[in-house]
Amino acid sequence: MSPLCTCLWFDGKAEEAARLYTSLLSDSRVETVNRSPVDTPGAKAGEVITVEFTLNGAPYLGLNGGARYPFTPAVSLIVPCDDQAEIDRLWAAFAEGGTPVQCGWITDRYGLSWQITPRWLLQAIKDPDVARAKRVMEAMFDMVKLDIAALEAAYHRS
Repeated sequence: MSPLCTCLWFDGKAEEAARLYTSLLSDSRVETVNRSPVDTPGAKAGEVITVEFTLNGAPYLGLNGGARYPFTPAVSLIVPCDDQAEIDRLWAAFAEGGTPVQCGWITDRYGLSWQITPRWLLQAIKDPDVARAKRVMEAMFDMVKLDIAALEAAYHRS
């Protein structure tokens, strides 16, 4: 059985977005760029209609569907990061033309929401020591871009 494939609806920028995303994440590549044989609401005949690409080993399809359905923060992509340098690099790339939000969330220039999150944080908020998990969550709520050192300090504070 094939893995699920997420379809991301763009307003004419599917190929541009796919090329940006694949340049930022490991095990990522543009697989196929497909041109429309007919006029559609999102593309004229001969223009890019879909882009098949892989992000961190997972398949995606970018669809140039037009302006009818913009992205919302109700759907976001989580990028677990190993260190602050990776968070900083991705944050800077997505912030270019995008909008920082809160708690590690950022909306890129195409309107797609991302969660740039320390891998460590995903475990810390599940810590059986509820006081530790609470301190980390409270520290995270005060941040826009996440700061691993500050989160770890909150975790270890007594």
